[in-house]
Amino acid sequence: MSGEQRSLIRGLGGYLPERILTNADLAQMVDTTDSWIVERTGIRERHIAADGETTSTLAIRAAERALAAAGMRADEIELIVLATATPDQTFPATAARVQAALGTASGGAAFDVQAVCSGFLFATGVADNFLARGQFRSALVIGAETFSRILDWTDRTTCVLFGDGAGAMVLTAEDPKSAGDRGIMGVELHTDGSKHDLLFVDGGPSSTKTVGHLRMQGNQVFKHAVVNLSNSIESVARRHGVPLSEVDWFIPHQANQRILEAVARRIGIDEKKVISTLAHHANTSAASIPLAFAEAVDDGRIRPGDLALMEAMGGGFSWGAALARV
Repeated sequence: MSGEQRSLIRGLGGYLPERILTNADLAQMVDTTDSWIVERTGIRERHIAADGETTSTLAIRAAERALAAAGMRADEIELIVLATATPDQTFPATAARVQAALGTASGGAAFDVQAVCSGFLFATGVADNFLARGQFRSALVIGAETFSRILDWTDRTTCVLFGDGAGAMVLTAEDPKSAGDRGIMGVELHTDGSKHDLLFVDGGPSSTKTVGHLRMQGNQVFKHAVVNLSNSIESVARRHGVPLSEVDWFIPHQANQRILEAVARRIGIDEKKVISTLAHHANTSAASIPLAFAEAVDDGRIRPGDLALMEAMGGGFSWGAALARV
């Protein structure tokens, strides 16, 4: 393979654990109410991994569904890039466990990336670059999380926000002449490490020798999220000559309904174009965009030829946006 290739989206799939934890259930655990959670976040319930389920378990299920949607076999996949902040183990990479379970192409590569809630966009950017340069012909991009394992279930300001799940996307490298205007058009990524203390986990192998719990200064995160996300969305659209009015679907990271609405208003996108799964998924970190994308494709909202704009922001701070024509 030679020359620049275009990464086409061939299939998407999502997986959510069977166990559902409602706001009413949480009200029995911490000092909160359904109305308090819904009013401030838009979340009504979230899915929680069972004792025997791990991040790789969820990722494998999502990947299998994405492959089925793409009409491809696992052994046709050469690259797996898995975004997660909750790996099965410190090492090896969770992607390696997924590779072994699926039986993807021998001689390929599988590795994790960690950019928290922005992880799926970072993973998409990495895979797209490998495919564009001709180093691989096909890729599975996965976002998978078991955030329930790093929550402080006595902290009502954080434990109500998150859930578990996984989403996957199959990409193949195609000649631009045959791909036309379809595929990944551009990915824009940013990090500001000076904002570390606003959203982080207070543990790790090197620092505390523990897993730790998620900590967040919600008001500060909200303020930075609206500004950073709006700027990156406008930048990626401008760089690729796409007026935001031409975007068919806005697929944001599912963090907080207020953030989704504030960003949509700021950049002038009709709220009817916003894909929101927040009420039933909560914040699934790196899994939230592919889960929302897969759901909207499955239910017929997103159709071939539609222009989708994805955005996310997470700890680090990390944030970014991506344009893709389905």
